[in-house]
Amino acid sequence: MPKMKTKSSAKKRFKMTATGKVKGGQAGKRHGMIKRTNKFLRDARGTTLLSAPDAKIIKGFMPYAR
Repeated sequence: MPKMKTKSSAKKRFKMTATGKVKGGQAGKRHGMIKRTNKFLRDARGTTLLSAPDAKIIKGFMPYAR
């Protein structure tokens, strides 16, 4: 059997944690920061864990991730 291919866009944007969860950048921070609250901007720093339905999709894109 040939190897399955990993989606290049997914491997650039997401990382897998040791427990198998998917880590990615926080959404909603590309533009329009003036209308966002300071609380949102503080909470949206760094990375976040994806929800279970979203993580399931990403895991399909990266078949050889843990």
